[in-house]
Amino acid sequence: MSYNANESKNLVSKFKYDMRSDTVTCPTPEMINHMVRATVGDDVYGEDLSTINLQNKTASLCGMQAGLYCVSGTLSNQLALRTHLVAPPYSVLCDKYAHINVYEAGGVSFHSRAHTVAVKPKNKKYITVDEVKENFIFDQEDVHSAPTRVISLENTINGVVSSILPYIFISVFNFFFFITLDGARLWNASVKSGVPLQEYGKYFDSISICFSKGLGAPMGSMLLGSSKFIKKATHFRKLFGAGWRQAGFMAEAANYAIDNIFPILKYDHARASSLASQLSSLGISFDHPVETNMVFADFGSVGLKTSDVAQSLESSGVLIMPYTDSVARIVFHHLIDDGAIELIVSNIKGLLAN
Repeated sequence: MSYNANESKNLVSKFKYDMRSDTVTCPTPEMINHMVRATVGDDVYGEDLSTINLQNKTASLCGMQAGLYCVSGTLSNQLALRTHLVAPPYSVLCDKYAHINVYEAGGVSFHSRAHTVAVKPKNKKYITVDEVKENFIFDQEDVHSAPTRVISLENTINGVVSSILPYIFISVFNFFFFITLDGARLWNASVKSGVPLQEYGKYFDSISICFSKGLGAPMGSMLLGSSKFIKKATHFRKLFGAGWRQAGFMAEAANYAIDNIFPILKYDHARASSLASQLSSLGISFDHPVETNMVFADFGSVGLKTSDVAQSLESSGVLIMPYTDSVARIVFHHLIDDGAIELIVSNIKGLLAN
Protein backbone atom coordinates (compact mmCIF):
# COMPACT_ATOMS: atom_id res chain seq x y z
CA MET A 1 0.00 0.00 0.00
CA SER A 2 1.38 3.44 -0.87
CA TYR A 3 0.33 7.07 -0.76
CA ASN A 4 -0.08 9.23 -3.86
CA ALA A 5 3.56 10.25 -4.22
CA ASN A 6 2.92 13.07 -6.69
CA GLU A 7 0.36 14.70 -4.41
CA SER A 8 2.73 14.42 -1.45
CA LYS A 9 5.63 15.91 -3.42
CA ASN A 10 3.44 18.89 -4.32
CA LEU A 11 2.75 19.47 -0.63
CA VAL A 12 6.44 19.28 0.22
CA SER A 13 7.52 21.62 -2.57
CA LYS A 14 4.94 24.20 -1.39
CA PHE A 15 6.97 24.62 1.80
CA LYS A 16 10.42 24.24 0.27
CA TYR A 17 11.47 27.73 1.28
CA ASP A 18 9.21 28.27 4.27
CA MET A 19 11.82 29.16 6.87
CA ARG A 20 9.61 30.67 9.56
CA SER A 21 10.05 27.55 11.69
CA ASP A 22 11.02 23.90 11.49
CA THR A 23 7.41 23.06 12.40
CA VAL A 24 6.18 23.89 8.89
CA THR A 25 7.52 20.72 7.29
CA CYS A 26 5.17 18.36 5.47
CA PRO A 27 5.64 14.59 5.44
CA THR A 28 7.78 13.35 2.58
CA PRO A 29 6.44 10.57 0.33
CA GLU A 30 8.80 8.16 2.08
CA MET A 31 7.49 9.14 5.51
CA ILE A 32 3.87 8.77 4.41
CA ASN A 33 4.53 5.34 2.93
CA HIS A 34 6.00 4.38 6.30
CA MET A 35 2.95 5.75 8.13
CA VAL A 36 0.52 3.49 6.31
CA ARG A 37 2.25 0.46 7.83
CA ALA A 38 1.07 1.47 11.30
CA THR A 39 -0.90 -0.71 13.63
CA VAL A 40 -4.34 0.63 14.54
CA GLY A 41 -4.71 -0.32 18.18
CA ASP A 42 -6.28 1.95 20.80
CA ASP A 43 -3.55 3.81 22.67
CA VAL A 44 -5.82 4.77 25.58
CA TYR A 45 -6.08 1.04 26.24
CA GLY A 46 -2.34 0.68 25.68
CA GLU A 47 -2.92 -1.58 22.67
CA ASP A 48 -1.22 0.24 19.79
CA LEU A 49 2.06 -1.47 18.97
CA SER A 50 3.43 1.38 16.85
CA THR A 51 2.95 3.80 19.74
CA ILE A 52 4.38 1.37 22.28
CA ASN A 53 7.43 0.81 20.08
CA LEU A 54 7.99 4.56 19.71
CA GLN A 55 7.68 5.12 23.47
CA ASN A 56 10.16 2.35 24.23
CA LYS A 57 12.53 3.43 21.46
CA THR A 58 12.65 7.08 22.55
CA ALA A 59 13.01 6.17 26.22
CA SER A 60 15.93 3.90 25.38
CA LEU A 61 17.59 6.57 23.23
CA CYS A 62 17.42 9.06 26.10
CA GLY A 63 18.33 6.64 28.87
CA MET A 64 14.94 6.85 30.58
CA GLN A 65 12.65 4.08 31.85
CA ALA A 66 9.45 4.94 30.02
CA GLY A 67 7.76 7.32 27.61
CA LEU A 68 4.32 8.81 27.03
CA TYR A 69 3.44 9.87 23.48
CA CYS A 70 1.66 13.24 23.41
CA VAL A 71 0.11 15.37 20.69
CA SER A 72 2.39 18.38 21.28
CA GLY A 73 5.39 19.70 23.14
CA THR A 74 3.20 22.09 25.10
CA LEU A 75 1.20 19.11 26.35
CA SER A 76 4.28 17.07 27.29
CA ASN A 77 5.79 20.11 29.06
CA GLN A 78 2.61 20.79 31.01
CA LEU A 79 2.18 17.12 31.90
CA ALA A 80 5.74 17.03 33.23
CA LEU A 81 5.12 20.04 35.46
CA ARG A 82 1.68 18.87 36.63
CA THR A 83 3.03 15.45 37.53
CA HIS A 84 5.96 16.89 39.49
CA LEU A 85 3.89 19.57 41.24
CA VAL A 86 1.75 17.51 43.58
CA ALA A 87 0.18 20.38 45.53
CA PRO A 88 0.58 24.14 45.90
CA PRO A 89 2.14 26.43 46.93
CA TYR A 90 5.14 25.74 44.72
CA SER A 91 7.08 27.55 42.02
CA VAL A 92 8.98 26.63 38.87
CA LEU A 93 12.40 28.18 38.26
CA CYS A 94 13.08 28.72 34.56
CA ASP A 95 14.72 30.92 31.95
CA LYS A 96 12.85 34.15 31.23
CA TYR A 97 12.70 33.16 27.56
CA ALA A 98 11.66 29.55 28.20
CA HIS A 99 8.78 28.13 26.20
CA ILE A 100 6.84 27.28 29.37
CA ASN A 101 7.12 30.89 30.52
CA VAL A 102 6.39 32.71 27.26
CA TYR A 103 4.60 30.47 24.78
CA GLU A 104 2.25 28.14 26.69
CA ALA A 105 -0.59 30.54 27.55
CA GLY A 106 0.12 30.59 31.28
CA GLY A 107 -0.31 26.83 31.49
CA VAL A 108 1.85 26.45 34.59
CA SER A 109 -0.50 28.57 36.69
CA PHE A 110 -3.65 27.18 35.08
CA HIS A 111 -2.87 23.45 35.14
CA SER A 112 -0.48 23.15 38.08
CA ARG A 113 -1.47 26.12 40.29
CA ALA A 114 2.15 27.21 40.44
CA HIS A 115 3.96 30.28 39.20
CA THR A 116 7.25 30.70 37.39
CA VAL A 117 10.33 32.39 38.78
CA ALA A 118 11.78 33.56 35.49
CA VAL A 119 15.48 34.36 35.39
CA LYS A 120 16.99 36.55 32.68
CA PRO A 121 20.36 34.97 31.83
CA LYS A 122 23.25 37.38 32.23
CA ASN A 123 25.18 35.64 29.46
CA LYS A 124 22.22 36.28 27.13
CA LYS A 125 22.18 32.58 26.20
CA TYR A 126 20.93 30.39 29.05
CA ILE A 127 20.71 30.43 32.85
CA THR A 128 23.76 29.27 34.79
CA VAL A 129 24.25 27.24 37.96
CA ASP A 130 24.95 30.41 39.97
CA GLU A 131 21.72 31.99 38.70
CA VAL A 132 19.78 28.89 39.72
CA LYS A 133 21.29 29.09 43.22
CA GLU A 134 20.57 32.82 43.50
CA ASN A 135 16.89 32.42 42.60
CA PHE A 136 16.07 29.09 44.25
CA ILE A 137 13.40 29.47 46.96
CA PHE A 138 13.94 26.99 49.77
CA ASP A 139 11.00 25.19 51.35
CA GLN A 140 9.85 26.71 54.68
CA GLU A 141 12.51 29.39 54.45
CA ASP A 142 9.89 32.13 54.18
CA VAL A 143 6.15 31.53 54.43
CA HIS A 144 5.57 34.49 52.13
CA SER A 145 7.14 32.69 49.16
CA ALA A 146 6.26 29.67 47.06
CA PRO A 147 9.15 27.18 47.36
CA THR A 148 10.92 26.01 44.23
CA ARG A 149 9.81 22.48 43.46
CA VAL A 150 10.83 22.23 39.79
CA ILE A 151 13.77 23.60 37.84
CA SER A 152 12.80 23.66 34.17
CA LEU A 153 15.62 24.04 31.64
CA GLU A 154 15.48 24.22 27.85
CA ASN A 155 17.92 22.93 25.23
CA THR A 156 18.22 24.33 22.65
CA ILE A 157 16.88 27.80 23.43
CA ASN A 158 16.78 30.24 20.52
CA GLY A 159 18.97 27.80 18.64
CA VAL A 160 21.74 27.98 21.26
CA VAL A 161 23.04 24.77 22.84
CA SER A 162 23.38 24.72 26.62
CA SER A 163 26.48 23.04 28.02
CA ILE A 164 25.76 19.79 29.83
CA LEU A 165 27.98 20.81 32.77
CA PRO A 166 25.32 22.97 34.51
CA TYR A 167 22.92 20.02 34.36
CA ILE A 168 25.47 17.87 36.16
CA PHE A 169 26.05 20.46 38.89
CA ILE A 170 22.36 21.24 39.37
CA SER A 171 21.41 17.56 39.53
CA VAL A 172 23.60 17.01 42.60
CA PHE A 173 22.28 19.96 44.64
CA ASN A 174 21.62 18.73 48.15
CA PHE A 175 18.00 19.77 48.48
CA PHE A 176 14.67 18.48 47.27
CA PHE A 177 13.38 19.45 43.84
CA PHE A 178 12.71 17.98 40.42
CA ILE A 179 14.56 18.94 37.27
CA THR A 180 12.83 18.74 33.91
CA LEU A 181 14.14 19.43 30.42
CA ASP A 182 12.17 21.01 27.62
CA GLY A 183 14.13 19.23 24.92
CA ALA A 184 11.88 20.11 22.01
CA ARG A 185 15.05 20.49 19.94
CA LEU A 186 17.27 18.20 22.00
CA TRP A 187 17.96 16.27 18.80
CA ASN A 188 19.72 19.39 17.47
CA ALA A 189 21.55 19.96 20.75
CA SER A 190 22.87 16.40 20.76
CA VAL A 191 24.06 16.62 17.16
CA LYS A 192 25.81 19.96 17.72
CA SER A 193 27.40 19.15 21.08
CA GLY A 194 28.24 15.53 20.38
CA VAL A 195 26.64 14.63 23.72
CA PRO A 196 24.57 11.43 23.30
CA LEU A 197 20.88 11.65 24.14
CA GLN A 198 21.38 9.02 26.84
CA GLU A 199 23.81 11.30 28.65
CA TYR A 200 21.14 13.98 29.05
CA GLY A 201 18.83 11.40 30.58
CA LYS A 202 21.19 10.93 33.53
CA TYR A 203 20.55 14.40 34.93
CA PHE A 204 16.80 14.94 34.57
CA ASP A 205 13.74 13.56 36.29
CA SER A 206 11.77 14.14 33.08
CA ILE A 207 12.41 15.15 29.49
CA SER A 208 10.04 16.44 26.82
CA ILE A 209 11.34 15.81 23.30
CA CYS A 210 9.56 16.81 20.09
CA PHE A 211 9.15 15.04 16.75
CA SER A 212 7.46 17.82 14.77
CA LYS A 213 10.29 20.36 14.72
CA GLY A 214 13.72 19.43 13.37
CA LEU A 215 12.72 15.81 12.79
CA GLY A 216 9.90 16.86 10.48
CA ALA A 217 7.13 14.53 11.69
CA PRO A 218 3.58 15.92 11.34
CA MET A 219 2.97 16.06 15.10
CA GLY A 220 3.83 14.60 18.45
CA SER A 221 6.13 14.90 21.43
CA MET A 222 7.37 12.36 23.96
CA LEU A 223 7.39 12.80 27.72
CA LEU A 224 10.09 10.67 29.33
CA GLY A 225 10.73 9.71 32.94
CA SER A 226 10.57 6.85 35.41
CA SER A 227 7.88 4.21 35.01
CA LYS A 228 6.11 5.55 38.11
CA PHE A 229 6.25 9.11 36.80
CA ILE A 230 4.89 8.15 33.37
CA LYS A 231 2.05 6.17 34.95
CA LYS A 232 0.97 9.28 36.85
CA ALA A 233 1.47 11.50 33.79
CA THR A 234 -0.78 9.17 31.79
CA HIS A 235 -3.51 9.83 34.37
CA PHE A 236 -3.11 13.57 33.89
CA ARG A 237 -3.06 13.20 30.11
CA LYS A 238 -6.49 11.59 30.36
CA LEU A 239 -7.63 14.36 32.72
CA PHE A 240 -6.50 16.94 30.14
CA GLY A 241 -8.64 15.19 27.51
CA ALA A 242 -5.56 14.28 25.50
CA GLY A 243 -5.68 10.50 25.25
CA TRP A 244 -5.01 9.10 21.78
CA ARG A 245 -6.97 6.42 20.02
CA GLN A 246 -5.35 5.16 16.80
CA ALA A 247 -2.11 7.06 17.32
CA GLY A 248 -0.02 4.57 15.38
CA PHE A 249 0.01 6.53 12.12
CA MET A 250 1.66 9.52 13.79
CA ALA A 251 3.92 7.25 15.83
CA GLU A 252 5.24 5.63 12.66
CA ALA A 253 5.97 9.06 11.19
CA ALA A 254 8.04 9.82 14.28
CA ASN A 255 9.76 6.44 14.05
CA TYR A 256 10.69 7.19 10.45
CA ALA A 257 11.98 10.64 11.43
CA ILE A 258 14.25 9.24 14.14
CA ASP A 259 15.79 6.71 11.76
CA ASN A 260 16.06 8.90 8.66
CA ILE A 261 16.03 12.61 9.57
CA PHE A 262 17.84 12.67 12.91
CA PRO A 263 21.07 11.50 11.18
CA ILE A 264 20.98 14.41 8.70
CA LEU A 265 20.25 17.29 11.10
CA LYS A 266 23.92 18.24 10.81
CA TYR A 267 23.22 19.50 7.29
CA ASP A 268 20.59 21.94 8.63
CA HIS A 269 23.23 23.26 11.01
CA ALA A 270 25.79 23.55 8.23
CA ARG A 271 23.38 25.52 6.03
CA ALA A 272 22.48 27.86 8.89
CA SER A 273 26.17 28.44 9.52
CA SER A 274 26.78 29.09 5.82
CA LEU A 275 23.97 31.66 5.67
CA ALA A 276 25.23 33.36 8.83
CA SER A 277 28.74 33.57 7.40
CA GLN A 278 27.52 35.16 4.18
CA LEU A 279 25.23 37.61 5.99
CA SER A 280 28.05 38.51 8.35
CA SER A 281 30.24 39.38 5.36
CA LEU A 282 27.56 41.93 4.44
CA GLY A 283 27.87 43.56 7.86
CA ILE A 284 24.81 41.93 9.42
CA SER A 285 25.01 40.99 13.11
CA PHE A 286 23.01 38.38 15.03
CA ASP A 287 20.79 38.46 18.09
CA HIS A 288 21.96 35.00 19.21
CA PRO A 289 24.94 32.82 18.32
CA VAL A 290 24.25 30.60 15.29
CA GLU A 291 24.91 27.11 16.63
CA THR A 292 22.20 24.86 15.23
CA ASN A 293 19.45 25.44 12.66
CA MET A 294 18.34 28.95 13.65
CA VAL A 295 19.60 32.31 12.43
CA PHE A 296 18.42 35.44 14.28
CA ALA A 297 19.60 38.09 11.84
CA ASP A 298 19.66 41.73 12.95
CA PHE A 299 18.95 43.46 9.66
CA GLY A 300 18.75 46.75 11.53
CA SER A 301 22.52 46.54 11.95
CA VAL A 302 22.81 47.47 8.25
CA GLY A 303 19.88 49.88 8.22
CA LEU A 304 17.21 47.49 6.92
CA LYS A 305 13.72 46.94 8.32
CA THR A 306 12.59 43.37 8.90
CA SER A 307 9.30 44.05 7.14
CA ASP A 308 11.11 45.15 3.97
CA VAL A 309 13.40 42.12 4.06
CA ALA A 310 10.48 39.74 4.64
CA GLN A 311 8.46 41.28 1.81
CA SER A 312 11.38 41.07 -0.62
CA LEU A 313 12.12 37.46 0.28
CA GLU A 314 8.47 36.45 0.09
CA SER A 315 8.32 37.75 -3.48
CA SER A 316 11.18 35.34 -4.22
CA GLY A 317 9.45 32.42 -2.51
CA VAL A 318 11.21 32.55 0.85
CA LEU A 319 9.22 33.00 4.07
CA ILE A 320 10.96 34.16 7.26
CA MET A 321 9.69 35.10 10.73
CA PRO A 322 9.94 38.81 11.67
CA TYR A 323 10.65 39.10 15.41
CA THR A 324 11.13 42.83 15.82
CA ASP A 325 11.51 45.80 13.51
CA SER A 326 15.13 44.82 13.00
CA VAL A 327 15.47 41.11 13.87
CA ALA A 328 14.10 38.12 11.94
CA ARG A 329 14.29 34.40 12.63
CA ILE A 330 15.34 32.14 9.76
CA VAL A 331 15.06 28.41 10.47
CA PHE A 332 16.53 25.57 8.45
CA HIS A 333 14.98 22.12 8.21
CA HIS A 334 15.39 19.04 6.07
CA LEU A 335 13.20 20.40 3.25
CA ILE A 336 15.45 23.44 2.72
CA ASP A 337 18.26 23.23 0.17
CA ASP A 338 21.17 25.50 -0.75
CA GLY A 339 18.98 27.42 -3.19
CA ALA A 340 17.29 29.18 -0.28
CA ILE A 341 20.63 30.53 0.91
CA GLU A 342 21.39 31.92 -2.53
CA LEU A 343 17.99 33.61 -2.73
CA ILE A 344 18.29 35.18 0.71
CA VAL A 345 21.79 36.52 0.14
CA SER A 346 21.00 37.89 -3.33
CA ASN A 347 17.87 39.63 -2.01
CA ILE A 348 19.76 41.24 0.86
CA LYS A 349 22.48 42.42 -1.50
CA GLY A 350 19.79 43.97 -3.69
CA LEU A 351 18.19 45.76 -0.75
CA LEU A 352 21.54 47.08 0.43
CA ALA A 353 22.38 48.32 -3.06
CA ASN A 354 19.17 50.33 -3.14
